Amino acid sequence: MSDLLTGHLRGHYRAIGIDTEPQSASVTFVGVERMDVLRFGPDRDGVYHHVSLGCSRHPMADPSAVAVDPVRGPRAEVVVSLRGGAPGPGLARSLAVIAATPAVDGVVLAADLLVDLGSALWQGAPFTAVLLQSSGIPDLVLEPPRDPVRFLAAVPITPTEAAWVRLKGAAALRQAWTDDGVDVLDPNRRALSPR
Repeated sequence: MSDLLTGHLRGHYRAIGIDTEPQSASVTFVGVERMDVLRFGPDRDGVYHHVSLGCSRHPMADPSAVAVDPVRGPRAEVVVSLRGGAPGPGLARSLAVIAATPAVDGVVLAADLLVDLGSALWQGAPFTAVLLQSSGIPDLVLEPPRDPVRFLAAVPITPTEAAWVRLKGAAALRQAWTDDGVDVLDPNRRALSPR
């Protein structure tokens, strides 16, 4: 599955001008299968794309389900896209933690889901959570009856923005970003203080 995912991602990123091989990091947790993180980039706009590999090994399941289907069910990988070079140590580990939440906490990753880590996404970052949304990467179709793998963009957000999502919803925060001209790909962006 890992080779299939990597080939799919290489094809996608080649199409947007990234011809170099991705850099790779592996993260392990006790009781959870290894998570890998690939870094593609930069693209034509100077954006690096960090993609999890391992979340989609198994379908995600509602922890309250009586029986878990080992084949059918939603599958996903997570993408963090940031302008410029490496923002600081720790991003690969944070991305792996987010990708491991279905296995550890029984969370089904989907668009508009807030995943709050409660600590900086990388050293010195003001961001402690991510807001998931569509990444624009086409789904990877698997052999039936397995569901396709979706690629979800994880947009880094501050504690204030996370509180805004809990209070007003994901759409309201995205509208506030648009209204204020916030570049969510900028790892040094100012923290938005929605009203």
